[in-house]
Amino acid sequence: MRSRVYLDYNATAPLRAEARAAMIAALDVVGNPSSVHGEGRAAKALVERARAQVAAAVGCKPQEVVFTSGATEAARVLAGYGRVEVDPTAHDAIWAHHRPGEGAPQVRAMGLANSETGVITEPEAGAGLLLLDVTQAVGRVPFSFAWLGADLAVLSAHKLGGPKGVGALIVRQGVDIPALSLGGGQEMGRRSGTENIPGIAGFGAAAEAAQRDLEQGVWRRVEKLRNILERRLEHSANETIFVGKSVPRLPNTSCFLTPGWKGETQVMAMDLAGFAVSAGSACSSGKVKTSRVLRAMGFDDAQAASAVRVSLGPETTEDEIDRFAAAWLAQYEKFRARAA
Repeated sequence: MRSRVYLDYNATAPLRAEARAAMIAALDVVGNPSSVHGEGRAAKALVERARAQVAAAVGCKPQEVVFTSGATEAARVLAGYGRVEVDPTAHDAIWAHHRPGEGAPQVRAMGLANSETGVITEPEAGAGLLLLDVTQAVGRVPFSFAWLGADLAVLSAHKLGGPKGVGALIVRQGVDIPALSLGGGQEMGRRSGTENIPGIAGFGAAAEAAQRDLEQGVWRRVEKLRNILERRLEHSANETIFVGKSVPRLPNTSCFLTPGWKGETQVMAMDLAGFAVSAGSACSSGKVKTSRVLRAMGFDDAQAASAVRVSLGPETTEDEIDRFAAAWLAQYEKFRARAA
């Protein structure tokens, strides 16, 4: 029996060996990083090493990195502002803070790379602070927080092979923000609470490994596999629409629509066949719903309801792509026969 094939990296990436090793080592560090004794300083050193590793991957200064429980918590910084203008294709964690109103926004928020479609959006100049969701972009496409002109950014460790439950808010030096939580004043007073040392250590190690993959061209190989998959599918399913194919997008992401064939049905069929894919963002408590992102891009409800997202990773092989294409096309032929 063949093993299952994981093709849902945009939902979460498998834990990297480097992250696992760093977390195991951190579990033996007993000190509280806020303590001044030797044990505390050892714990603090782990946090600061990880802060430097994350900063290098994001392209910011270490002192601009604030550790959080993930991008969703980091995005709570938006709750401290009045009018917040959010791009309609932003992730739900960002869109939840959309507060329209009169006059110029205090903050503009958007995703650098969309989790559902992979489409990359370059930030534009405008009024207010600029917050970017770089969760899907880190370690997959070249960019630098320092070059983008952003004031704030959010990301999560588990999207790049780190552990779940840890992430970061990036705050450009000189920008004053409301504290995410009050208490002991950890994380430069911006997010109180004792730091998650093993999680942060794993985050740092994963960020460093992800940046190394990017520099070594790993994602160019992944992009070639993604393109092979799309050619295979469109050759036999010529009514299938590949979202964002003509614009810049993440090298690993293929979002495609087959009108009349529900994405939910496709995902379940592929799951039974041994393939893990999704019908969109994984951050809606397991609910399958029509994509707000695709509707905002101009697709109607019927088209959006047929969406499937396949997202590859560095471990994906051409054999796995061939097997998925064959399995999907077999289900597609059954769909066509039923629709005839």
